[in-house]
Amino acid sequence: MNRIPLLPAQADNTIRGRRLPVYVFTAIAIVSTIRSCIHLFASDGGAGSIAGMVLPAAGADGIIFAFALWGSAQLIYALVQLVVAFRYRSLVPLLYVLLILETLLRMLVGHMRSVTFAHTPPGAIANYVMLPLGVLMLTLSLRRGERT
Repeated sequence: MNRIPLLPAQADNTIRGRRLPVYVFTAIAIVSTIRSCIHLFASDGGAGSIAGMVLPAAGADGIIFAFALWGSAQLIYALVQLVVAFRYRSLVPLLYVLLILETLLRMLVGHMRSVTFAHTPPGAIANYVMLPLGVLMLTLSLRRGERT
């Protein structure tokens, strides 16, 4: 069989596909951890200072609160990514599927819910990088490669 299942019979540290997707995934996990900590711990949750939202308006505290909540959820996801990257590498293809779905859903929400920003948020730009990168890395992670 030429394909590797997304749900391997055993979750272990074996790389069943190519190695490059694991290294890229590890970098993504580290960036995800940093991003989540910014949303969680920055005084404005990154909403104003990074995303460019106008926060002196009424309801700014709610926006900052929502960004911090988002950061806490992102941190949990980032910790799962780090565990997979360093201990359960056989699950990397599955996590790429989740990354692709998350990116698609964020893009969908961006189209459904219009928000005015002072500039294009870095995350909105990153979506257009992460989506094709995720698909490419998923494809490579499913191809037989060198085993480790």
